[in-house]
Amino acid sequence: MHQKPDADAMGSTLGLSLFLRQLGHQTTVISPTNWAEWLKWMPGCAGVIDYEYSPEKAIAALDQAEWIFCLDFNTLTRTRHMAARLRKISVPKLLIDHHQQPEEAVFAYGISDTGKSSTSEMVYDLIVESGHADKIDIDIAACLYAGVMSDTGSFRFPGASAAVHRMVAALKDTGLNHTQIHENLFDNFLENKLRFMGFVLQNRMEVYYEFNAALIAIPWKDLVRYEIKTGDTEGLVNYPLSIQGIKMAALIIDRDEEVKCSFRSKGGFDVNTFARTYFDGGGHFNAAGGRSTDTLEVTVQRFLNALKENSSQLQ
Repeated sequence: MHQKPDADAMGSTLGLSLFLRQLGHQTTVISPTNWAEWLKWMPGCAGVIDYEYSPEKAIAALDQAEWIFCLDFNTLTRTRHMAARLRKISVPKLLIDHHQQPEEAVFAYGISDTGKSSTSEMVYDLIVESGHADKIDIDIAACLYAGVMSDTGSFRFPGASAAVHRMVAALKDTGLNHTQIHENLFDNFLENKLRFMGFVLQNRMEVYYEFNAALIAIPWKDLVRYEIKTGDTEGLVNYPLSIQGIKMAALIIDRDEEVKCSFRSKGGFDVNTFARTYFDGGGHFNAAGGRSTDTLEVTVQRFLNALKENSSQLQ
């Protein structure tokens, strides 16, 4: 899965792993980095190897692999320090992903289907279309439901197609408790996260009505002050989009080692192209990410310059 995995990355990877084990295969799940506390309830998560924390263990598993499934990313740079190791490994790499413009040369097989809501939906399709729908037990269902539910914004984004709802109905037939999963993902935080969110919305958000855009820029000292951990800023970028008239929102965070950027949009503004053009990133049409090696202040100025260059598209 990709670095700093979200619910879709973790859910799709664990769901596929649990399915392959039912077919008699031996599987190892590796994350390039650590992951959020609110993902640790997922079946199989306790056995996931953190590449940065346990590199020897992860490398040993990679060196023994006959196949490597790459889920929820389509360019090796999304695996951080694992990327160089993955490029050296000669065994077939199989892509299962739904982001734009895949790095096709590094994958032997697979697909990057931007028409799919989530990688979890694609894993579900793989299981069903291979004739093994009966192998979807309540653990696999929980992983895949978490992924598709989170990546569709609790089924409110355009990607929540009729096929997605039919998938959910089938997962519910396993006995899945969807209420508990929602609580695990969205009602499972410490007090400091809420106080942090209140602080940054009050003090770090700027609204640029002339561009129909908003920005939240967070310095490293804020993360330290509120003891923010991996996953605690998930979803924060979506809040400015609830402001009337705002078509594009950005979240720029100083992570000390680099500056991370998240972009969201409503309607016809393509943040995938925006992220690729200005911030060495990419993703989906209405949701993308990027990075910067500049300071937070310089990155913010670059963002404002980019807004001016794209002002006609944001009107």
